[in-house]
Amino acid sequence: MIHENQKGSVVVAGLGPGRDDWICPSVQKAIDQATDVVGYGPYVSRVPDREGLTLHATDNRVELERARHALEMAASGHRVVVVSSGDPGVFAMASALFEALEEGEPLWRSLDVEILPGVTAMLAAAARLGAPLGHDFCAINLSDNLKPFSLIEKRVSLSVEADFAMAFYNPRSKARPHQFEKILDLLKTQTKGDRLISFARAVSTDEEHIKTVSLSEATPDMADMRTVVIVGSSLTRQIAGTDFVYTPRSTPHMAEVE
Repeated sequence: MIHENQKGSVVVAGLGPGRDDWICPSVQKAIDQATDVVGYGPYVSRVPDREGLTLHATDNRVELERARHALEMAASGHRVVVVSSGDPGVFAMASALFEALEEGEPLWRSLDVEILPGVTAMLAAAARLGAPLGHDFCAINLSDNLKPFSLIEKRVSLSVEADFAMAFYNPRSKARPHQFEKILDLLKTQTKGDRLISFARAVSTDEEHIKTVSLSEATPDMADMRTVVIVGSSLTRQIAGTDFVYTPRSTPHMAEVE
């Protein structure tokens, strides 16, 4: 039961990539103390039901509505946890929560709001591979739901020019099957020499599948929405006789730079 004088709170928490033992203890504690858990259906389903807890599962493309609902419940005294997979600050619900907070009721700004980190898919994939993000890297969401595809192409192109290792989220879906093909063509055209590209699907779950190939061998059907794609820099290498991929910590001309 929620008492009228009880101050509500909102915690935005990351559940990690899939394994229960990769959920941070602070996130589990917040869920254990919550009166309400809000999130996309598959993520909410990872939270066990219990007495005193209400689960609010919603569709994938209603992030702002979900955030407003969480803030409204917190304003009524509920202890709300908004769950995301991975880390809530990486292409997930933390940004949507703050958009709703900035645009919403002034009283919402007095609520206790906390963001709790999680293991994002990019880092889980990198750990499985070895250390492909061991030097400078960038993360790019390839979905054009919230930005034009021309901007995605520009950012990928500039990242190639800067010789970053790159992690791609949401590479390929049924609604946009041809865009990842365009990105692969761009990479193959602009990179000098071949690079390593790794496809890490459903990392830490029973459906985990990881494959590393040269960029020239990569095909669009190697990725789907559950895949994180990591493209190496020009220095990224695979250790002979192993599956380990890593990017060295320094560049060949480090001595000259110093």
